Amino acid sequence: MTFSPSSKARLTGHDLGRFPGATLFDRLARAVCRAGCLPRKELYEAWEVARRIRRRLRGGRIVDVAGGHGLLGHVLLLLDDSSPVAVVADPAIPPSARTLHDALVDAWPRLGGRIVFEPASLDAIALTNSDLVVSIHACGDLTDRVIARAADARARVAVLPCCHDKARCEVGPLAGWLDTDVAIDVMRAVGLEARGYQVQTFVIPAAITPKNRLLVADLPATGVGYPARNDRTGTTISQPAKKP
Repeated sequence: MTFSPSSKARLTGHDLGRFPGATLFDRLARAVCRAGCLPRKELYEAWEVARRIRRRLRGGRIVDVAGGHGLLGHVLLLLDDSSPVAVVADPAIPPSARTLHDALVDAWPRLGGRIVFEPASLDAIALTNSDLVVSIHACGDLTDRVIARAADARARVAVLPCCHDKARCEVGPLAGWLDTDVAIDVMRAVGLEARGYQVQTFVIPAAITPKNRLLVADLPATGVGYPARNDRTGTTISQPAKKP
């Protein structure tokens, strides 16, 4: 059978042989397999999102909204050790989040003490302008609230939206030309630019999820100056990340 990266089946010890390499991704995947609690799709989503974010945004406290198991926060720390901590904010943190965390700390002891699980909503988390606010598939207008809270704090932000809801999300005047989901995401990008942000857009592989549009935004005054790589042209960044 084809090993699909979009599968919601859990990765377990039976999958260890699929990731035999010495790359960071294979090492990460093996740790996830040993934990035995994470859907395959979440591994691939977190990896593809995190590496695109880190091409542009470095350092700062990570705030992973609706973070679930918190894999995105862990991977962002692995890709850039200059972030001191990752806060995983979710009103319903899975009980197995601790299992995954322990497996990752076993593989990378430097992650110990640097992940904070907060069983709380976005509104309960105080944000600052040095934070990096991230979220994968915050449903409906939760993505808009993530963007708004980050922008109010003048924090950097990166989101991979899903579940676009034209009744609650801003479509603007674009619905006559664009698919509703695309129109909503365009309005999000335009709204951030209107607030002074520099916005970049990416896509992760559609084989992982059809909801694959990634929006990354920072402010000129707080940007770290790492030009992003254009995944379509293959242009490389001028200052690559330190290898974990």
